[in-house]
Amino acid sequence: MPNIKLVDFQGNPAGEHAVSEAIFGITPNTHVMHLHVVRQLSNGRAGTHSTLTRAEVSGGGRKPWKQKGTGRARAGSTRSPLWRHGGVIFGPKPNRNYVKEMPRKMRRLALRSALSARVDAMIAVKDLALEAPSTKKFAAFLKQVGATGKVLLILDQLDDNIVLSARNIEGLRFALASNLSVKDLLNHDKIVVTPAAIQRIEEVFAS
Repeated sequence: MPNIKLVDFQGNPAGEHAVSEAIFGITPNTHVMHLHVVRQLSNGRAGTHSTLTRAEVSGGGRKPWKQKGTGRARAGSTRSPLWRHGGVIFGPKPNRNYVKEMPRKMRRLALRSALSARVDAMIAVKDLALEAPSTKKFAAFLKQVGATGKVLLILDQLDDNIVLSARNIEGLRFALASNLSVKDLLNHDKIVVTPAAIQRIEEVFAS
């Protein structure tokens, strides 16, 4: 059974926290994780990019030159797609849908794979609580436990004092245990998690 290093809020070692092997101890499926990240990035696209057709660009109401006798090619409008500043043929239009579907079992497998792949980067913190917001105290705690660089903080529920203390720390991102992202798990150097959040993860992603 895999274990996660456990510390208190002062950064002192407090043993290890045992976690479920079915969630944190499987052999990561890199292909499914890749598909999940591609899906997440694709689903985040707005699809609002647009180009103008020849009917929408400005100008072009007058024939540039007469049909015959100039020696040049025939032209009826300066807004032809053949011309500079002309319209675009078959260009993208708004509201294109980039959503990719993925079966629930594959999504769960991807999350379990990501959790298993990053279990060595996790630090469990017991008694993670502040009586009042203090960015200085929270930053000192992260430094004490070696959570530097890009840090993912996983909570079972949002705590106002923790959120207010940590939101201005560069490179830190929040996540709820019930709504984890494979991209976030793979994209951060350290993952700070509470025992309550671990329990919630095991409840949510057990099946």
